[in-house]
Amino acid sequence: MGALACCGACVFTNPLEVVKTRLQLQGELRARGSYQRHYRGVLQALWLVGRTDGLRGLQKGLSAGLLYQGFMNGVRLGFYSYTEAAGLTAVPGGSLIAGATAGALGAFVASPAYLVKTHLQAQAVATIAVGHQHNHQGVSSAFATIYRREGVVGLWRGVNGAVPRVMVGSASQLATFSSAKDWVSRLQWFSPNSWLVALTAAMISGVAVTITMTPFDVISTRLYNQPVDELHRGRLYRGFLDCLLKVCQTEGPLGLYKGMGPVFFRLAPHTMLSMLFWDLMRQRALRYYDSQGRS
Repeated sequence: MGALACCGACVFTNPLEVVKTRLQLQGELRARGSYQRHYRGVLQALWLVGRTDGLRGLQKGLSAGLLYQGFMNGVRLGFYSYTEAAGLTAVPGGSLIAGATAGALGAFVASPAYLVKTHLQAQAVATIAVGHQHNHQGVSSAFATIYRREGVVGLWRGVNGAVPRVMVGSASQLATFSSAKDWVSRLQWFSPNSWLVALTAAMISGVAVTITMTPFDVISTRLYNQPVDELHRGRLYRGFLDCLLKVCQTEGPLGLYKGMGPVFFRLAPHTMLSMLFWDLMRQRALRYYDSQGRS
């Protein structure tokens, strides 16, 4: 159910993921004002990509994105549901720990799909290209090329940026969603089983995720998209801390918040849709099992 919920949300938010990736790669390791800015904001970037690459350009990497969402959130939300059922999230700090652990597991399992998704979404025609261009022909071609060039380990290149990214995002998303849902329910703004309770909680959660996750998202995108040398080592960054320091030194601390606009406009609706779908499906499943048990 977690996988289906997030795949459903991904279909609607993938164009924002394309724009976010381009904004985060624009001006990579360059001081402000020393590079040409193709992308200047969410709406302008969406219009530019649509005009230059066509409508298909706005859904670049969708297949890889669906693979990523399916594997990552199937593991992440499935694991979190088990910890919730076991009562582990009820103890102080339990939601944060369970959310972070679930996120780390999901990010590791789904890392190859995120790697391919980033490569494909960074690809563009030369006039608006930013970051390294890997020039893959499609999802299967990308997996095959990376495997031939770098082996199985190469498919998990960049996972050292993905795990902290999803740990932070997952912990803040799941902890704030659970807490906000309880808070909204106690205020009795809506009827107890109304979908508006989940929607309001998901909106609050989306803001929290955007603020905490954006710097990790920038680092993760840079680590995944960088070119590699003959020894399969990154040509730009040695790892998570090296990327963090280089971005701060060359682009300033605000470089870590590049693309925050599309991050919010993607994460907020994605969080709202995925959490809402997940919550509604769980309620339906519980009612079904209750009726089966009574009959």
